[in-house]
Amino acid sequence: MKLTFVCKKVKTVAFLFVMLLGLTAHAQSYVLSGKVTDKNQNGLEGATISIPSLQKGTITDVEGNFMLKVPAGKQTVRIAHIGFTSLQQEIDLKENTSITFVLNSDHVLDEVLVQAVRVKADAPVTHSNLSKKEIAKRNLGQDIPVLLNYLPSVTSSSDAGAGVGYTYIRVRGSDASRVNVTINGIPYNDAESQGTFWVNMGDFASSTQSLQLQRGVGTSTNGAGAFGASLNILTDAMAEEAGGEIANSFGSFGTRKHTVKFTTGRINEHFELAGRLSNIYSDGYVDRAFTDLKSYFLQGSYKNGNTFIKALVFGGKEKTYQAWAGLTPKQLAQDRRQNPYTYENETDNYWQDHYQLHWNEKLNAQWSTTVGLNYTRGKGYFEQFKSGVSAAAYNNLVQDKSNAIVRRWLDNHFYVANGTLTYTNDNLEVISGVSYSKYKNEHYGELIWGNALATNTQWGDRYYQSNSTKQDWSVFSKVNFNVTDELKAFVDLQGRFINYSTAGLTDKRAAIAVDENYLFFNPKLGFTYTFNNEHSLYASYARANREPNRADFEGGNSQHESLNDYELGWRFATDRVKLNTNVYFMDYQNQLILTGAIDPNSGEPLRASSGKSYRLGIEIDADITLAKTLALRPNIAFSKNVNQDFYAKIDGQLQNLGDTPITFSPDIIFGNALVYQPVQSVQIAFLSKYVGKQFMSNFNSKVTDLDVLKGFFTSDLNVVVEIPTQKVFKSIVLSGTVNNIFNKEYVDRGYYYTYDDTWSQPGTTKTVDGAGYYPQATRNVLLGLTLKF
Repeated sequence: MKLTFVCKKVKTVAFLFVMLLGLTAHAQSYVLSGKVTDKNQNGLEGATISIPSLQKGTITDVEGNFMLKVPAGKQTVRIAHIGFTSLQQEIDLKENTSITFVLNSDHVLDEVLVQAVRVKADAPVTHSNLSKKEIAKRNLGQDIPVLLNYLPSVTSSSDAGAGVGYTYIRVRGSDASRVNVTINGIPYNDAESQGTFWVNMGDFASSTQSLQLQRGVGTSTNGAGAFGASLNILTDAMAEEAGGEIANSFGSFGTRKHTVKFTTGRINEHFELAGRLSNIYSDGYVDRAFTDLKSYFLQGSYKNGNTFIKALVFGGKEKTYQAWAGLTPKQLAQDRRQNPYTYENETDNYWQDHYQLHWNEKLNAQWSTTVGLNYTRGKGYFEQFKSGVSAAAYNNLVQDKSNAIVRRWLDNHFYVANGTLTYTNDNLEVISGVSYSKYKNEHYGELIWGNALATNTQWGDRYYQSNSTKQDWSVFSKVNFNVTDELKAFVDLQGRFINYSTAGLTDKRAAIAVDENYLFFNPKLGFTYTFNNEHSLYASYARANREPNRADFEGGNSQHESLNDYELGWRFATDRVKLNTNVYFMDYQNQLILTGAIDPNSGEPLRASSGKSYRLGIEIDADITLAKTLALRPNIAFSKNVNQDFYAKIDGQLQNLGDTPITFSPDIIFGNALVYQPVQSVQIAFLSKYVGKQFMSNFNSKVTDLDVLKGFFTSDLNVVVEIPTQKVFKSIVLSGTVNNIFNKEYVDRGYYYTYDDTWSQPGTTKTVDGAGYYPQATRNVLLGLTLKF
């Protein structure tokens, strides 16, 4: 009996021991580590490695490496990265395991939207790329030009001083009207003024997948020719999984941004719907220079086999207070934040809606086609108080020397149709396409109030009106092919056919009648020679021609301008150092350069022909890994920007001033980012920018030195912390930026004007000049909180 009891006890203990072993084995966890790469064995940063059944995952670091603790046994692992086909793989974990996952690029999205206007990493075109992840780190309400500020040869500015509202970008000294901007391959620059108005695109950075900035002529194929750079924007990619985010940021000068985003992820592997609503507000650094931006973004995507279709609707409404007049030298010295305008509604009001449809069809392994359609509707006005007006200047709607309030309207429609045919094999890629755009715009001014109206005047009566139409055809064919294993060639041939017509009265009630046709041939040729995995050289030549804009026609200039762009570059890349160096020579004929002055009614910069001019420079940028957690990313550009044998009228006499500096073209631009990332979820970046002396006129200070903008050095501090969570939200992102951390008082932009004084001293002509300056914000802070789900 006792022996039987003992045997039973032993059996019980043995059973419990076996069960404990089983439970222990089941609870055992192992480390799954490895790397995620593309087919060329390049590590992919930001790839997601997840185990859906356990609701557990991680993301890869800058080199594509990952590490995840996983329970033993069979697990289904999912690997995903935007722009690549997702991968699912079953793994039986019995020990610590290291695996390399290779993702195949999902080219459909890139092909349908940007293949015709973008270049690859080894192309003989000088360029920089900015990913969605890099954009997000500083995306706290400031506009795209400010977010691009630390790229090579780039300067940015804003009217209100805080980087919100009317913001501007210059590349190699060329202003925004000479930077060709496309969104998903559709031209964005205003067809008539050729400018880019980011104020109509509030928070567009939150819907941007990536940016490519090409310096020089680049590969611009649609829209007005690039004379300084091309900026190609790709909107959000098709998401694999459902999700969203709520982002709020607050900062100095009453600045705030509120964004809500969502995506359904792929539904039935074919459909996705995504959208965004945003509101950005800022009081501005300049007194009362407020900005109120409301915007939206909605896109639907369909993918099935070789077919990809994407439809987008996006737009916004803006209201900004007058700040484009700047400050005189005296006002700047008295109070750099003052605003001389006092009328409470001296505001710009505009709304704009964009409708895009893109269709990509891969016919077989070699052939594919794309079609892109766009319609943009825009309308808005600038309201202004006028005192002591001339009756004739306002169509005799008011009496002489009375006061009035007017609105100057733009009412426009923009239509675009693009199509491309692509052939690709191992050694050859040919992209041929055609683009057509039509722009219609009505300009008019109306009287909305006056204290002394003329007889029979009604509110809303117009004092000027004109109508404009511009049609632009572009045909192109570009070829990339391997001459040898080491030598690649690039050929791009483009023809543009333009008609611009307008008739009526300008806002100054001057007659305007234009009906001009232009035919341009723009060839490009380049070679890239790869010595080994570390070194390559490239050389290119590009020809560009460009038609005048409306303001040029108003000034009596109908002659087009031309550019020959020569680029020579060296690229060096190792695991720790990436270095790009290039020399450029941009040779202009009849360049329409900024005179330094602005239109007193609209603030639009005025231009004039310089005859012959050139830009010669060297650009260097690098990405250096100092340690596993520390990186240095400097860039520097030295340039010489010259009007050759420049003539100007000074003191009533036409004088040859010889070679003079081109306006707003600093000889040196330096940028740097020192990035510390102690862990994957924390990044601290110290950003610095130096911009050298600039001239606001082409006179080389031959009248006075009011035309000089002093060089300035500023620094920003950016901190981003992402906290993974297990419930409700996927993660919480805390971000903050201290702009101009050393509290520098500086002016980065202005205007300069002259006039002949003949009445104060009869019988003599004396050139009198003046200037206006746009002070930028001193130290200011932006803090953000983003909830991702």
